Amino acid sequence: MRGEVRKVVLAYSGGLDTSVILRWLQETYGCEVVTFTADLGQGEELEPARRRAELLGVREIHIEDLREEFVRDYVMPMFRANALYEGVYLLGTSIARPLIAKRLVEIAHETGADAVAHGATGKGNDQVRFELSCYALDPDIRIIAPWREWDLTSREKLVAYAEAHQIPIPRGKRGEPPYSTDANLLHISYEGRALEDPWVEPDEEMFTRTVDPRRAPDEPEYVEIDFERGDPVAVNGERLSPANLLARLNEIAGRHGVGRVDMVENRYVGMKSRGVYETPGGTVWHVAHRAIESLTLDRGAMHLKDELMPRYAELVYNGYWFAPEREMLQALVDKSQECVTGTVRLKLYKGSVQVVGRRSPVSLYQQELATFEEDRVYDQRDAAGFIRLNALRLRVRAHSQRNCP
Repeated sequence: MRGEVRKVVLAYSGGLDTSVILRWLQETYGCEVVTFTADLGQGEELEPARRRAELLGVREIHIEDLREEFVRDYVMPMFRANALYEGVYLLGTSIARPLIAKRLVEIAHETGADAVAHGATGKGNDQVRFELSCYALDPDIRIIAPWREWDLTSREKLVAYAEAHQIPIPRGKRGEPPYSTDANLLHISYEGRALEDPWVEPDEEMFTRTVDPRRAPDEPEYVEIDFERGDPVAVNGERLSPANLLARLNEIAGRHGVGRVDMVENRYVGMKSRGVYETPGGTVWHVAHRAIESLTLDRGAMHLKDELMPRYAELVYNGYWFAPEREMLQALVDKSQECVTGTVRLKLYKGSVQVVGRRSPVSLYQQELATFEEDRVYDQRDAAGFIRLNALRLRVRAHSQRNCP
Protein backbone atom coordinates (compact mmCIF):
# COMPACT_ATOMS: atom_id res chain seq x y z
CA MET A 1 0.00 0.00 0.00
CA ARG A 2 2.79 2.42 0.89
CA GLY A 3 4.49 1.92 -2.46
CA GLU A 4 1.43 3.26 -4.25
CA VAL A 5 2.16 6.82 -3.15
CA ARG A 6 4.25 8.57 -5.79
CA LYS A 7 4.04 12.15 -4.59
CA VAL A 8 2.76 13.68 -1.35
CA VAL A 9 2.21 17.29 -0.29
CA LEU A 10 3.36 17.86 3.29
CA ALA A 11 2.19 20.69 5.54
CA TYR A 12 5.71 21.76 6.50
CA SER A 13 6.79 24.18 9.22
CA GLY A 14 10.50 23.52 9.02
CA GLY A 15 10.61 22.44 12.65
CA LEU A 16 11.85 19.19 14.10
CA ASP A 17 8.60 17.23 13.75
CA THR A 18 7.85 18.04 10.12
CA SER A 19 11.50 17.75 9.09
CA VAL A 20 11.57 14.24 10.50
CA ILE A 21 8.24 13.52 8.80
CA LEU A 22 9.66 14.72 5.48
CA ARG A 23 12.57 12.24 5.63
CA TRP A 24 10.33 9.49 7.00
CA LEU A 25 7.94 9.89 4.06
CA GLN A 26 10.81 9.69 1.61
CA GLU A 27 12.16 6.54 3.21
CA THR A 28 8.95 4.77 4.19
CA TYR A 29 6.86 5.46 1.13
CA GLY A 30 9.69 5.94 -1.35
CA CYS A 31 7.83 8.96 -2.68
CA GLU A 32 8.58 12.51 -3.77
CA VAL A 33 7.63 15.10 -1.16
CA VAL A 34 6.29 18.56 -1.99
CA THR A 35 6.33 20.99 0.93
CA PHE A 36 3.77 23.65 1.71
CA THR A 37 4.42 26.33 4.32
CA ALA A 38 1.71 28.87 5.08
CA ASP A 39 2.43 32.37 6.36
CA LEU A 40 -0.58 33.05 8.58
CA GLY A 41 1.15 35.78 10.52
CA GLN A 42 2.93 33.54 13.00
CA GLY A 43 5.74 36.08 13.18
CA GLU A 44 8.51 33.69 12.19
CA GLU A 45 11.01 33.91 9.35
CA LEU A 46 9.91 31.31 6.81
CA GLU A 47 12.99 31.21 4.59
CA PRO A 48 14.74 28.77 6.98
CA ALA A 49 11.93 26.33 6.19
CA ARG A 50 12.79 26.64 2.50
CA ARG A 51 16.48 26.02 3.17
CA ARG A 52 15.79 22.95 5.31
CA ALA A 53 13.47 21.53 2.66
CA GLU A 54 16.16 22.06 0.04
CA LEU A 55 18.73 20.30 2.24
CA LEU A 56 16.36 17.36 2.46
CA GLY A 57 16.15 17.11 -1.32
CA VAL A 58 12.77 18.72 -1.93
CA ARG A 59 12.37 20.09 -5.45
CA GLU A 60 8.90 21.67 -5.17
CA ILE A 61 8.64 24.10 -2.27
CA HIS A 62 5.55 26.24 -1.72
CA ILE A 63 5.71 29.14 0.76
CA GLU A 64 2.62 31.33 0.59
CA ASP A 65 1.54 34.53 2.30
CA LEU A 66 -2.06 33.77 3.28
CA ARG A 67 -2.50 36.46 5.93
CA GLU A 68 -5.12 38.52 4.10
CA GLU A 69 -7.11 35.48 3.01
CA PHE A 70 -6.91 34.07 6.52
CA VAL A 71 -8.39 37.14 8.18
CA ARG A 72 -10.83 38.07 5.40
CA ASP A 73 -12.31 34.65 4.62
CA TYR A 74 -11.96 32.79 7.90
CA VAL A 75 -11.47 35.05 10.93
CA MET A 76 -13.99 37.69 9.85
CA PRO A 77 -16.89 35.30 9.18
CA MET A 78 -16.22 33.59 12.51
CA PHE A 79 -16.13 36.89 14.42
CA ARG A 80 -19.45 37.93 12.86
CA ALA A 81 -20.86 34.98 14.80
CA ASN A 82 -19.16 36.07 18.09
CA ALA A 83 -17.86 32.51 18.32
CA LEU A 84 -16.42 31.45 21.68
CA TYR A 85 -15.71 27.81 22.45
CA GLU A 86 -16.80 26.89 25.97
CA GLY A 87 -17.36 30.53 26.74
CA VAL A 88 -13.78 31.80 26.51
CA TYR A 89 -11.68 30.42 23.62
CA LEU A 90 -11.59 32.60 20.49
CA LEU A 91 -10.62 29.60 18.32
CA GLY A 92 -7.30 30.93 17.04
CA THR A 93 -5.80 27.54 16.19
CA SER A 94 -9.06 25.98 15.03
CA ILE A 95 -9.84 28.61 12.41
CA ALA A 96 -6.42 28.33 10.75
CA ARG A 97 -6.71 24.63 9.93
CA PRO A 98 -9.34 24.73 7.17
CA LEU A 99 -7.31 27.25 5.15
CA ILE A 100 -4.14 25.16 5.43
CA ALA A 101 -6.10 22.06 4.44
CA LYS A 102 -7.64 23.89 1.48
CA ARG A 103 -4.24 24.85 0.11
CA LEU A 104 -2.87 21.36 0.76
CA VAL A 105 -5.58 19.88 -1.43
CA GLU A 106 -5.22 22.56 -4.09
CA ILE A 107 -1.44 22.09 -4.29
CA ALA A 108 -1.94 18.32 -4.50
CA HIS A 109 -4.18 18.89 -7.51
CA GLU A 110 -1.78 21.41 -9.06
CA THR A 111 1.28 19.19 -8.68
CA GLY A 112 -0.31 15.86 -9.51
CA ALA A 113 0.25 14.49 -6.01
CA ASP A 114 -1.87 11.57 -4.89
CA ALA A 115 -1.65 12.20 -1.13
CA VAL A 116 -1.27 14.91 1.50
CA ALA A 117 0.40 14.62 4.90
CA HIS A 118 0.33 16.56 8.16
CA GLY A 119 2.22 16.55 11.44
CA ALA A 120 -0.72 16.51 13.86
CA THR A 121 -0.53 13.90 16.59
CA GLY A 122 -3.04 11.14 17.19
CA LYS A 123 -4.12 12.70 20.49
CA GLY A 124 -5.06 16.19 19.35
CA ASN A 125 -7.84 18.04 17.59
CA ASP A 126 -5.76 19.16 14.62
CA GLN A 127 -5.69 15.73 12.97
CA VAL A 128 -9.50 15.84 12.88
CA ARG A 129 -9.62 19.42 11.59
CA PHE A 130 -7.10 18.82 8.81
CA GLU A 131 -8.63 15.58 7.64
CA LEU A 132 -12.30 16.56 7.80
CA SER A 133 -11.45 19.65 5.76
CA CYS A 134 -9.43 17.69 3.21
CA TYR A 135 -12.13 15.08 2.73
CA ALA A 136 -14.80 17.78 2.38
CA LEU A 137 -12.80 19.34 -0.46
CA ASP A 138 -11.66 16.11 -2.11
CA PRO A 139 -13.48 12.97 -0.94
CA ASP A 140 -10.93 10.74 -2.65
CA ILE A 141 -7.75 12.37 -1.31
CA ARG A 142 -5.33 10.10 0.50
CA ILE A 143 -4.09 11.42 3.83
CA ILE A 144 -0.95 10.26 5.61
CA ALA A 145 -0.66 10.96 9.33
CA PRO A 146 2.81 9.74 10.41
CA TRP A 147 2.11 10.13 14.13
CA ARG A 148 -0.50 7.39 13.76
CA GLU A 149 1.86 5.10 11.85
CA TRP A 150 5.42 5.34 13.08
CA ASP A 151 7.12 4.22 16.28
CA LEU A 152 8.77 7.57 17.04
CA THR A 153 6.72 8.03 20.17
CA SER A 154 8.85 10.52 22.09
CA ARG A 155 10.83 13.71 21.59
CA GLU A 156 14.05 11.82 22.29
CA LYS A 157 13.28 9.34 19.49
CA LEU A 158 12.58 12.19 17.08
CA VAL A 159 15.93 13.83 17.88
CA ALA A 160 17.74 10.50 17.56
CA TYR A 161 16.09 9.88 14.17
CA ALA A 162 17.06 13.36 13.02
CA GLU A 163 20.68 12.90 14.06
CA ALA A 164 20.88 9.46 12.44
CA HIS A 165 19.56 10.85 9.14
CA GLN A 166 21.58 14.10 9.13
CA ILE A 167 18.46 16.20 9.49
CA PRO A 168 19.31 19.73 10.67
CA ILE A 169 17.67 20.29 14.03
CA PRO A 170 16.40 23.86 14.55
CA ARG A 171 18.36 25.68 17.21
CA GLY A 172 16.95 25.22 20.66
CA LYS A 173 15.12 21.96 19.97
CA ARG A 174 17.44 19.94 22.22
CA GLY A 175 16.64 22.36 25.01
CA GLU A 176 13.23 23.45 23.76
CA PRO A 177 10.76 25.41 25.90
CA PRO A 178 8.72 23.43 28.42
CA TYR A 179 5.52 23.71 26.31
CA SER A 180 4.42 23.54 22.69
CA THR A 181 3.13 26.53 20.77
CA ASP A 182 1.06 27.34 17.71
CA ALA A 183 0.85 30.87 16.36
CA ASN A 184 -0.88 32.90 13.68
CA LEU A 185 -2.06 36.47 13.27
CA LEU A 186 -5.07 35.88 15.51
CA HIS A 187 -3.35 34.25 18.49
CA ILE A 188 -0.61 32.13 20.00
CA SER A 189 -1.29 29.02 22.07
CA TYR A 190 0.76 27.23 24.69
CA GLU A 191 0.09 23.70 25.92
CA GLY A 192 1.67 20.50 27.12
CA ARG A 193 4.68 19.66 29.23
CA ALA A 194 5.06 22.26 32.01
CA LEU A 195 1.44 23.35 31.52
CA GLU A 196 -0.08 19.88 31.85
CA ASP A 197 -0.78 20.40 35.55
CA PRO A 198 -3.80 22.75 35.58
CA TRP A 199 -2.87 23.92 39.08
CA VAL A 200 0.49 25.35 38.00
CA GLU A 201 0.49 29.01 37.03
CA PRO A 202 2.15 29.78 33.67
CA ASP A 203 5.57 31.38 33.83
CA GLU A 204 5.27 35.07 33.00
CA GLU A 205 8.29 34.77 30.71
CA MET A 206 6.26 32.48 28.45
CA PHE A 207 4.03 35.23 27.06
CA THR A 208 5.16 36.91 23.85
CA ARG A 209 2.23 39.00 22.58
CA THR A 210 0.99 40.68 25.74
CA VAL A 211 2.85 42.50 28.45
CA ASP A 212 2.28 41.58 32.07
CA PRO A 213 -0.83 43.65 32.94
CA ARG A 214 0.97 44.81 36.07
CA ARG A 215 3.64 46.39 33.87
CA ALA A 216 1.24 47.84 31.33
CA PRO A 217 1.01 51.64 31.01
CA ASP A 218 -0.43 53.45 34.02
CA GLU A 219 -2.71 55.51 31.77
CA PRO A 220 -5.58 53.97 29.79
CA GLU A 221 -5.58 54.08 26.01
CA TYR A 222 -8.72 54.74 23.97
CA VAL A 223 -9.26 53.09 20.61
CA GLU A 224 -12.09 53.45 18.10
CA ILE A 225 -13.09 50.68 15.69
CA ASP A 226 -15.34 51.29 12.68
CA PHE A 227 -17.57 48.45 11.48
CA GLU A 228 -19.34 47.94 8.17
CA ARG A 229 -21.82 45.06 7.78
CA GLY A 230 -20.35 43.32 10.81
CA ASP A 231 -16.66 43.57 9.87
CA PRO A 232 -14.09 46.00 11.29
CA VAL A 233 -12.70 48.28 8.57
CA ALA A 234 -10.82 51.03 10.41
CA VAL A 235 -8.92 51.68 13.64
CA ASN A 236 -8.86 55.23 15.00
CA GLY A 237 -10.20 56.48 11.69
CA GLU A 238 -7.58 54.76 9.52
CA ARG A 239 -8.94 52.23 7.04
CA LEU A 240 -6.84 49.07 6.93
CA SER A 241 -6.86 45.75 5.13
CA PRO A 242 -8.16 42.81 7.19
CA ALA A 243 -4.70 41.48 8.09
CA ASN A 244 -3.24 44.91 8.80
CA LEU A 245 -6.24 45.82 10.94
CA LEU A 246 -5.82 42.72 13.10
CA ALA A 247 -2.08 43.38 13.36
CA ARG A 248 -2.79 46.93 14.52
CA LEU A 249 -5.24 45.73 17.17
CA ASN A 250 -2.69 43.14 18.32
CA GLU A 251 -0.12 45.87 18.80
CA ILE A 252 -2.46 48.18 20.71
CA ALA A 253 -4.05 45.53 22.92
CA GLY A 254 -0.79 43.68 23.51
CA ARG A 255 0.92 46.62 25.13
CA HIS A 256 -1.95 46.82 27.65
CA GLY A 257 -1.86 43.12 28.53
CA VAL A 258 -5.27 42.39 27.00
CA GLY A 259 -6.26 38.97 25.73
CA ARG A 260 -4.85 36.23 27.97
CA VAL A 261 -6.89 33.08 28.59
CA ASP A 262 -6.01 30.04 30.70
CA MET A 263 -8.55 27.24 30.33
CA VAL A 264 -9.16 23.52 30.58
CA GLU A 265 -11.04 22.58 27.43
CA ASN A 266 -12.78 19.50 26.10
CA ARG A 267 -11.05 18.14 23.03
CA TYR A 268 -13.15 16.56 20.32
CA VAL A 269 -11.19 13.30 20.64
CA GLY A 270 -12.53 12.88 24.16
CA MET A 271 -9.96 14.16 26.65
CA LYS A 272 -9.57 17.37 28.59
CA SER A 273 -6.52 19.53 27.99
CA ARG A 274 -5.15 22.72 29.46
CA GLY A 275 -4.43 25.53 27.03
CA VAL A 276 -3.11 29.05 27.52
CA TYR A 277 -3.83 31.59 24.80
CA GLU A 278 -2.91 35.14 23.90
CA THR A 279 -5.43 36.79 21.59
CA PRO A 280 -4.96 40.54 22.13
CA GLY A 281 -6.45 42.03 18.97
CA GLY A 282 -9.15 39.40 18.71
CA THR A 283 -10.32 40.09 22.26
CA VAL A 284 -10.78 43.79 21.54
CA TRP A 285 -12.45 43.00 18.22
CA HIS A 286 -14.89 40.57 19.88
CA VAL A 287 -15.88 43.04 22.59
CA ALA A 288 -16.32 45.84 20.05
CA HIS A 289 -18.42 43.70 17.72
CA ARG A 290 -20.85 42.77 20.45
CA ALA A 291 -21.09 46.44 21.37
CA ILE A 292 -22.03 47.57 17.86
CA GLU A 293 -24.53 44.72 17.64
CA SER A 294 -26.16 45.99 20.84
CA LEU A 295 -27.11 49.15 18.92
CA THR A 296 -28.00 47.69 15.56
CA LEU A 297 -29.44 44.20 16.04
CA ASP A 298 -33.09 43.56 16.84
CA ARG A 299 -33.65 41.80 20.15
CA GLY A 300 -34.95 38.62 18.56
CA ALA A 301 -32.09 38.44 16.08
CA MET A 302 -29.49 39.06 18.78
CA HIS A 303 -30.93 36.44 21.12
CA LEU A 304 -31.20 33.87 18.35
CA LYS A 305 -27.55 34.51 17.42
CA ASP A 306 -26.55 34.01 21.04
CA GLU A 307 -28.42 30.70 21.14
CA LEU A 308 -26.72 29.45 17.97
CA MET A 309 -23.22 30.72 18.77
CA PRO A 310 -22.12 27.76 20.94
CA ARG A 311 -23.10 25.37 18.13
CA TYR A 312 -21.20 27.45 15.57
CA ALA A 313 -18.13 27.59 17.83
CA GLU A 314 -18.25 23.84 18.39
CA LEU A 315 -18.36 23.21 14.65
CA VAL A 316 -15.26 25.35 14.13
CA TYR A 317 -13.45 23.76 17.07
CA ASN A 318 -14.24 20.23 15.92
CA GLY A 319 -13.16 20.82 12.32
CA TYR A 320 -16.45 21.22 10.45
CA TRP A 321 -15.71 24.52 8.71
CA PHE A 322 -16.64 23.08 5.31
CA ALA A 323 -19.68 21.19 6.61
CA PRO A 324 -23.14 22.20 5.34
CA GLU A 325 -24.42 23.00 8.82
CA ARG A 326 -21.65 25.57 9.38
CA GLU A 327 -22.38 27.10 5.98
CA MET A 328 -26.09 27.26 6.84
CA LEU A 329 -25.36 28.97 10.14
CA GLN A 330 -22.99 31.35 8.35
CA ALA A 331 -25.76 32.41 5.97
CA LEU A 332 -27.96 33.23 8.96
CA VAL A 333 -25.16 35.10 10.70
CA ASP A 334 -24.28 37.10 7.58
CA LYS A 335 -27.93 38.06 7.07
CA SER A 336 -27.98 39.44 10.61
CA GLN A 337 -24.97 41.65 9.88
CA GLU A 338 -26.46 43.69 7.03
CA CYS A 339 -26.95 46.74 9.26
CA VAL A 340 -24.21 46.12 11.83
CA THR A 341 -22.44 49.36 10.96
CA GLY A 342 -21.02 52.06 13.19
CA THR A 343 -18.19 52.94 15.57
CA VAL A 344 -17.24 51.58 18.98
CA ARG A 345 -14.97 53.36 21.46
CA LEU A 346 -13.05 51.24 23.96
CA LYS A 347 -10.76 51.87 26.91
CA LEU A 348 -7.79 49.54 27.43
CA TYR A 349 -6.14 49.45 30.81
CA LYS A 350 -4.02 46.91 32.71
CA GLY A 351 -5.37 43.79 30.99
CA SER A 352 -8.97 44.97 30.68
CA VAL A 353 -11.02 46.24 27.76
CA GLN A 354 -14.13 48.30 28.41
CA VAL A 355 -16.71 49.66 26.00
CA VAL A 356 -17.18 53.38 26.70
CA GLY A 357 -19.04 54.52 23.59
CA ARG A 358 -20.89 53.32 20.54
CA ARG A 359 -22.74 55.03 17.69
CA SER A 360 -24.35 54.01 14.42
CA PRO A 361 -26.22 55.68 11.54
CA VAL A 362 -28.68 52.77 11.68
CA SER A 363 -28.99 52.54 15.45
CA LEU A 364 -32.14 50.99 16.90
CA TYR A 365 -31.53 52.84 20.15
CA GLN A 366 -33.95 55.76 20.51
CA GLN A 367 -33.27 58.07 23.39
CA GLU A 368 -36.81 59.44 23.39
CA LEU A 369 -38.05 55.91 24.08
CA ALA A 370 -35.41 54.93 26.62
CA THR A 371 -35.34 58.14 28.66
CA PHE A 372 -36.50 58.22 32.26
CA GLU A 373 -37.56 61.80 31.72
CA GLU A 374 -40.97 62.87 30.43
CA ASP A 375 -41.65 61.77 26.86
CA ARG A 376 -44.51 61.83 24.33
CA VAL A 377 -43.85 58.61 22.43
CA TYR A 378 -44.44 55.95 25.09
CA ASP A 379 -47.62 55.68 27.14
CA GLN A 380 -46.63 53.94 30.34
CA ARG A 381 -50.24 52.86 30.93
CA ASP A 382 -49.91 50.47 27.97
CA ALA A 383 -47.58 48.33 30.06
CA ALA A 384 -50.45 47.23 32.33
CA GLY A 385 -52.25 45.37 29.54
CA PHE A 386 -48.96 43.92 28.28
CA ILE A 387 -48.21 42.54 31.73
CA ARG A 388 -51.73 41.14 32.24
CA LEU A 389 -51.59 39.24 28.94
CA ASN A 390 -48.15 37.80 29.67
CA ALA A 391 -49.21 36.89 33.22
CA LEU A 392 -52.34 35.03 32.09
CA ARG A 393 -50.80 31.56 31.90
CA LEU A 394 -48.96 32.13 35.18
CA ARG A 395 -52.17 33.14 36.95
CA VAL A 396 -54.09 30.17 35.51
CA ARG A 397 -51.34 27.83 36.72
CA ALA A 398 -51.26 29.43 40.17
CA HIS A 399 -55.07 29.03 40.52
CA SER A 400 -54.95 25.38 39.44
CA GLN A 401 -52.16 24.55 41.84
CA ARG A 402 -54.38 25.51 44.77
CA ASN A 403 -56.32 22.33 44.07
CA CYS A 404 -53.26 20.08 43.85
CA PRO A 405 -53.32 17.38 46.52
